[in-house]
Amino acid sequence: MTQAVLRTLSLARSLPPVLAVGAWFKNTVCVTRGDEAFLSASVGDLADAEACRAFEAAVDDMLASLQVAPQGVAHDLHPDFHSTRFAVDFADRRGLPAIGVQHHHAHIAAVAAEHGVDGRLLGLALDGVGLGTDGNAWGGELLDVDGARSRRLGHLRPLALPGGDRAAREPWRMALAALYALGRFDEIARRYPGVRGSTLVQMLDRGVNCPATSSAGRVFDAAAGLLGVCAQQTFEGEAPMLLERLAARHGSVAPLDDAYTIDAEGCLDLLPLLARVAEVDTGNPDAVGRAAAEFHATLAAALAAWVRTRAVAADIRRVAFGGGCFHNRVLGTALRARLEADGLTVLEAKRLPPSDSGVALGQAWIAAQSLH
Repeated sequence: MTQAVLRTLSLARSLPPVLAVGAWFKNTVCVTRGDEAFLSASVGDLADAEACRAFEAAVDDMLASLQVAPQGVAHDLHPDFHSTRFAVDFADRRGLPAIGVQHHHAHIAAVAAEHGVDGRLLGLALDGVGLGTDGNAWGGELLDVDGARSRRLGHLRPLALPGGDRAAREPWRMALAALYALGRFDEIARRYPGVRGSTLVQMLDRGVNCPATSSAGRVFDAAAGLLGVCAQQTFEGEAPMLLERLAARHGSVAPLDDAYTIDAEGCLDLLPLLARVAEVDTGNPDAVGRAAAEFHATLAAALAAWVRTRAVAADIRRVAFGGGCFHNRVLGTALRARLEADGLTVLEAKRLPPSDSGVALGQAWIAAQSLH
């Protein structure tokens, strides 16, 4: 067995062999052979030449050692990922189909593949970002998934990203974006005086470098920024981790009333929840801890209501959780308990992480079925 293979998983059925090249963060490579999927160790984020070389070496090693000639190559929809460019070139040189797979569909498919589920389910994908089929930044998605097919049933209300990708590293920007969406301009001036706040307000007014995202990760960032928990992250996911730690330390609380809405089109609006978070005295540690706990409890209640409504409408009784936000045990445990109490079967990542290191498996499962 090749040293590049970290895990071998049994699939629900035998399918054509494919190569799946993962995403940008926590990249892994997956190769299928019959009713087995082989997943590489993570080569890390494809952010530099060394990581990209390690990724390409993992592909070569796995295909050679497993003696697999893929019939298709699966990749993320984002055209600028090194993995995507590699996949398109690899497929072109061999006369193979290059199969683009939407990021959140892949997250849910990875959980389905791990559990041997070969049928329709509801997918709740919550993460930092992934390119959607409409070209926008997704990250809080409710999907109707049936093998190689996926339909978007709903999404979180989009928030602006002031400064684009910088907003993902600086939660204070997401806090400001939430206040802007709430129309609390006096509070923006108070919290972010001078050039820093006024510049972003002008950017938001003009729609300059402020793309919208439905990302659940950015909602966590906004809450952490509003509570003064984390203004600038030193590593990916730091703000949500700090928020979760405060919530766990505080303990169980009841969800806040009237802190979210769900419209007829399936949009879950969490702006009312962020409005409540913004009212907390950030100078009072006990109040901040309670607010973190109430944020998690209310988010779980909102997501459960959202899933329940769509599950009934679509007549689906299985729900899969996917995406990096499900590393959050406070949220995941509360949400699972609510959905199981409603009679739904919940599937979660077990052998693989719920984050991007499992995306390659989902890509492979989808691509192999599309070729079958």
